Amino acid sequence: MKLASEWKDYKILDMADGQKLERWGDVVLARPDPQIIWKDKSFPNKWKEINATYHRSKSGGGAWEFNKKVPKQWQVHYKNLTFNIKPMGFKHTGLFPEQAVNWDWMINKIKSEKRDIKVLNLFAYTGGATVACLSAGASVCHVDSSKGMTTWAKENVVSSGLEDRPVRFIVDDVVKFVNREIRRGNTYDAIIMDPPSYGRGAKGEVWQFEDNIYDLVELCTKVLSKDPLFFLINSYTTGISSTVLQNILSLTVAKQYKGKLESGEIGIPMENSKLVLPCGIYGRWEK
Repeated sequence: MKLASEWKDYKILDMADGQKLERWGDVVLARPDPQIIWKDKSFPNKWKEINATYHRSKSGGGAWEFNKKVPKQWQVHYKNLTFNIKPMGFKHTGLFPEQAVNWDWMINKIKSEKRDIKVLNLFAYTGGATVACLSAGASVCHVDSSKGMTTWAKENVVSSGLEDRPVRFIVDDVVKFVNREIRRGNTYDAIIMDPPSYGRGAKGEVWQFEDNIYDLVELCTKVLSKDPLFFLINSYTTGISSTVLQNILSLTVAKQYKGKLESGEIGIPMENSKLVLPCGIYGRWEK
């Protein structure tokens, strides 16, 4: 498992009974996590510091309970990157801290090349990977079907002082966009995708991970440049093994390009503890 262990502004303080206790800068949040099925708290006193708790509803969704004043928006920093945090209706904050593992890897890959790298970031959300790749000197095409998330990504780029870097923001269904890029003859040196388990495109297009992921990866091989650098798939879909992602890349990208395949879990260590929270899987091909 690869661990996001270099955070200073984000920490998991404790985990118990389906909840993770997290510090985001100066704000302490308690949020549900399906991986936390043990009941014992390691640091009971830390749970008295909570600013807000997200409670799931039995009928679906949920709501925040605020114990102390919480800003509508605040910032956290990861190395030289800055992200805007906002508690959202469905427990999210606009950032997945475990993705720092992938940001570091992408930054190192891009910086190791003595050429301009074009990155395609699909299902790009609030732009964590976009900000990371821009900071490393790449140009990025950021694609997401949500206008609100894309606006948030733009805010993160500006907050990180990268607004002058070459970036395109596209609000569209990713499959439709990739098909257009194929017709235009546009290519990319690196592709990142973090597809949802289930979702809808900008015009109601239905996405189902198990049904659509292979076809999308295969489609994306048609927009890879002649000398691609990497292809990363990240997933939180329950029941899918990281080996599945590696197998898909083996049958598509690796058939056309020589390189190295790898897959595994990513996670976040709990502060002052040997416990680790598993946070999804990845599959990657690299030059």
